[in-house]
Amino acid sequence: MDGVILTPLKQIHHSKGDIFHAMKASDTGFDGFGEAYFSTISKGEVKGWKKHTQMTLNLVVAVGEVEFVIHDNNNFYSTKLSKNNYQRLTVAPGLWLSFKGLSFDNMLLNLASIEHNPNESKNVDLDYFDYDWN
Repeated sequence: MDGVILTPLKQIHHSKGDIFHAMKASDTGFDGFGEAYFSTISKGEVKGWKKHTQMTLNLVVAVGEVEFVIHDNNNFYSTKLSKNNYQRLTVAPGLWLSFKGLSFDNMLLNLASIEHNPNESKNVDLDYFDYDWN
């Protein structure tokens, strides 16, 4: 889907604890830095739909497994990210995003291109788009 990049990320395994890369300024999809935050989502719960008008999202699942669905007003794109499918999902402004927690504990990191501004995004109810989460 245009405006979506899925980037495999490096994991460095170490006997005392592993390192999970997230993003470098030289990476494709890097569009500046505004803020970084973690978000949790409970198993079976769905957050969304949200569309940013200026913010580029860079999403990495640090704990658990999360299904992300992106909608461009014509098509849906879906991917599941986890430790076993460790990638960064870059979502350009203008696309609708929703996501579902698939494991008991789920935590994602967003490396956002701009600081949060409540007037910069639009939200609609989950049933606004006809997507089957089952």
